[in-house]
Amino acid sequence: MSSPVKLAIVYYSSTGTIYRIAKELSDVATKAGAEVRLLKVAELAPAEAIASNEAWAANAAATADVPIATPDDLEWADAVIFGTPTRFGNVASQLKQFLDQLGGLWAQGKLAGKVYSGFVSTSTQHGGQESTLLALYNSVHHFGGVLVTPGYTDPAKFADGNPYGTSHVDAQGNNPVDETALAAARVQAERVVRFAAAIKAAG
Repeated sequence: MSSPVKLAIVYYSSTGTIYRIAKELSDVATKAGAEVRLLKVAELAPAEAIASNEAWAANAAATADVPIATPDDLEWADAVIFGTPTRFGNVASQLKQFLDQLGGLWAQGKLAGKVYSGFVSTSTQHGGQESTLLALYNSVHHFGGVLVTPGYTDPAKFADGNPYGTSHVDAQGNNPVDETALAAARVQAERVVRFAAAIKAAG
């Protein structure tokens, strides 16, 4: 019997939107038979900035026990799903710093051949969702990774309207993660696990 797919979900979340989606991805992937590591990247913002925002401080406290991602987690994984809020149409600096630490693994070819995917949130409608995921996926191309996006492969994807990955508009915290985003996340998690399992079996 083949070993389960090892999936790392590596995310940055300030006020909790991305964490909520990451948790759904983790739960669904686990149900699909994957061994999952749910991991946050290190925070770069000063404590006073976090404390000045009630939702940010609450999420930091609520997720204090989530392990910090390390390059070793990516070496371990067969598949990786990255999550980030958009920052001016680009990847959040906290996740970008983590990606910038992967040069050693990249140079050894240890990031190649894995499945990668991504998810995003914005404050406003559109707001850089596609550009953020496309910017994230530039790194996947350099890794030699296998990019597995959800596409329009399920009716749920026509509801959320983003073939590049799961996305949500949180309207500065006024729109909690809804069933549309969670359904999209389920499609993405199952698709990533399925493709990673096929690649692992073929390897």
